[in-house]
Amino acid sequence: MIRRLLLVAAAVLVAAACDKPGGETEKPAALGVPQNVVLHGATETSLTFQWKVVEGATGYAWKLTLDGALAKEGSATGRNVTVSGLSKGTTYGFSVCAVKGAEKSAYSTEISAKTEGKAGEEPPVAEAVCVDAPIVISFDSTPVLGTSGLIRILKADGTEVDRIDLADIATVDILSDGTMIPKGADADNGKIAINNDYVYNTFMDALHSGQYRVVHYTPLRVSARALEIKLHNEALDYGTTYTVKVDESVVGKAVEDITFTTKAKPSGDVVRVAADGSGDFCTVQGALSFVSANVGKDAAVTIEVANGTYRELLFLRNKNNVTIKGASRSGVVIAYPNNDSYETGSGGSTSSRPSAGRSIGKSGGRSLFLVESCDNLVLQDLTMENTYSIPSHKGQAEVIYFNSAHRLTVENCSLISWQDTFLCKGKVWVHNSLVAGHCDYIWGYPEVCLFEDCEIRSRAAGYIVQARVQSATNKGFVFLNCRLTAEDGVGSGKMYLARSAGQADCIDNVVYVNCSMDAVIRSEGWLGNPAPNPSTPTATSGWREYGSKGEGASSARNSYGKTLSTEEASIYCNRQDVLGW
Repeated sequence: MIRRLLLVAAAVLVAAACDKPGGETEKPAALGVPQNVVLHGATETSLTFQWKVVEGATGYAWKLTLDGALAKEGSATGRNVTVSGLSKGTTYGFSVCAVKGAEKSAYSTEISAKTEGKAGEEPPVAEAVCVDAPIVISFDSTPVLGTSGLIRILKADGTEVDRIDLADIATVDILSDGTMIPKGADADNGKIAINNDYVYNTFMDALHSGQYRVVHYTPLRVSARALEIKLHNEALDYGTTYTVKVDESVVGKAVEDITFTTKAKPSGDVVRVAADGSGDFCTVQGALSFVSANVGKDAAVTIEVANGTYRELLFLRNKNNVTIKGASRSGVVIAYPNNDSYETGSGGSTSSRPSAGRSIGKSGGRSLFLVESCDNLVLQDLTMENTYSIPSHKGQAEVIYFNSAHRLTVENCSLISWQDTFLCKGKVWVHNSLVAGHCDYIWGYPEVCLFEDCEIRSRAAGYIVQARVQSATNKGFVFLNCRLTAEDGVGSGKMYLARSAGQADCIDNVVYVNCSMDAVIRSEGWLGNPAPNPSTPTATSGWREYGSKGEGASSARNSYGKTLSTEEASIYCNRQDVLGW
């Protein structure tokens, strides 16, 4: 059973003044008294009433009594109303009057109505929800987002803990799937929406992990007869009751006084994530923020992610020994569109959460997952995809930026984008995984990055690697026993093994050992313009290969690459020799 927070929209209320029980009887007004008042439906906790329209009325006021005393009262714009929050198997009295401005009719003759169920049985208590659960509000028809109004989340004492301002919808474009991206983002004409000077608004989020990564996000999604509200990262606290208030201008109907309670804070060295709300968190970032704040820096912790699609950007900083383990590689999909034209640069974090209307200070960058200063991070059994969609696939868009001098392990994963899919530093082991892209889709500044038993899949013509290794003695990028493949439709001879950044302070250390190469690999192998550094490779530096096989293997490689001897290749033939761990 899906246990997401599901809230039903309250009826739009109309202020109206009518006589109260126990007061003086009001003289009949010109308005007619509502006729044909009937019980239209009943549940264990609600009663729905209907009556005939009164000519000239602009609204109606109603009252519900229990044993002759006022139990509830309210207003309605139409000729029906549902009264909720009632007791099972209980008989109530209902009457209604017509309203037009200050003018009002007498109340109708009271009718009796009984809720279903057995009296004395209390309705089930609403189950507590994750602190990062989406708020889903259902309507009678598909809601249409407005351009003004507030969505506010309040604590019991009235303190506002989060808000979404519909005026900020002017800063986004909405894709066909409902995802919101920075307005005007377009790599083809050079527009960049979010840079360091960009002004923070409520259609942006600040992901917290020691510091804050400022990103664009989708606070609202409209589906068939429902509005899904995604609150800002860490807006809510554990074990706390909140009230949702939605202005009428947001979707054409006001929602008030709907409450929910969050789950207690989790404990232990395993944290569970499930999109359906059955875990400790509904989002992966919710779990990352939690372990950063509540688990010691070097204490080992596993984040177990249930099968599902998680539409979010991620951030982890200064937390070691974290394992993010999916239930299955194909079943756990973390996906969101990001791009250099959405958020400029590889990005970074800032020490404080930006205030609305102030400069963000630092762009969170174009990657799906930004990692800063973490050691022994493990990604296992999941798929991560940067799903940006731009004509001709232009623009840098990493799946992961591992900005750390330490260790990263990627085991049995799929990492998919178009350009710059995988950016790393430090010591990295990618095993039994898929990395897909078409332009420099494996790149960066590693001490050593070993791809072992992996599929390296080209999605269009381009270049696999661009190495910017900082020392000639660092091994750089090593591909061991990998398969170099191509998507359907990509022709033969369309892909270079590597191209250089053309920077004198960067070393082009790349080596392929015992790799199977499909026909997509060009016979010359390496792009020589600009020339690599070193331009003449040695046994331990520059562009090299050994034991290549398949249609893409060739004896006609250009002089920028070197074929290693068996002895020269031996230092790249097992993980321990390559990585030292």
